[in-house]
Amino acid sequence: MKSFSEANSFVINDWQTSTDYFVEDSFSLFNDCIKIVSYSILTIQETKMTPPILYSTDASPPCRGVLLAVAAAGIKLNVQEIHLMDGEHRKEEFLKMNPQHTLPTLDDDGFHIWDSHAIVTYLVDKYAKDDSMYPKDLQKRAVINQRLHFDNSILFPAIREIAAPILYKGVTEIPQDRIDFIKQNFEFLEIFLGNSDWMAGNTLTLADTSIIASVTSLMVFVPLDQYPKLAAWVKRCEDKIPGYAKANTAGVKIFHNLFGKFFSKA
Repeated sequence: MKSFSEANSFVINDWQTSTDYFVEDSFSLFNDCIKIVSYSILTIQETKMTPPILYSTDASPPCRGVLLAVAAAGIKLNVQEIHLMDGEHRKEEFLKMNPQHTLPTLDDDGFHIWDSHAIVTYLVDKYAKDDSMYPKDLQKRAVINQRLHFDNSILFPAIREIAAPILYKGVTEIPQDRIDFIKQNFEFLEIFLGNSDWMAGNTLTLADTSIIASVTSLMVFVPLDQYPKLAAWVKRCEDKIPGYAKANTAGVKIFHNLFGKFFSKA
């Protein structure tokens, strides 16, 4: 086609003819066909993509934190319930994925990662439609990371140090220092909230979806009567986080049924 037009302004001559209209229409049709085929290939590829698998159990606050995060971010997961009492997390095939045999554990097409905070940051960075849950702005992200570390190093250990002795050692009383520790850190959460609606500013982020799972579990030991900002934030999470009831409420009820009877002895 180039050789035809090198010496002329149009395909045949220096003036436009019906041939030029035909060629133009042909190229336009060809380009449209390429776009349709490309779109079809992308659609087929997306259809064939299977969602990541989350190995989870409803009673676990970290598992619920992941479920809340993906619900808020609009990320689809294939959730597989693991029955801890049956030892499913200690079977050989599970240990190959996660030698620490902890929940939640993620399998993203053969890539395995565990710890709820590592999982949610990975999923949101890779699959979320935008970065609103975990902003790329370094200062905003730093505040969220601090809250996630607070959950990981303070709030969840507070749960574990009460729950593990009851479940595995037959302990029937909760030491007062464990209750005092929860109260102290509820006070910190009040400070974190300040005049903001959410844990890391004025928008919902991963800080909220992780911490709410821990706080609603700890509430069985320490009610929120003395923490008005925290209580209002819990209600806000219940109302504003998409899929909250499915992702958190059922698991919280299981947790409270397991440990609520020990609160009066604390």
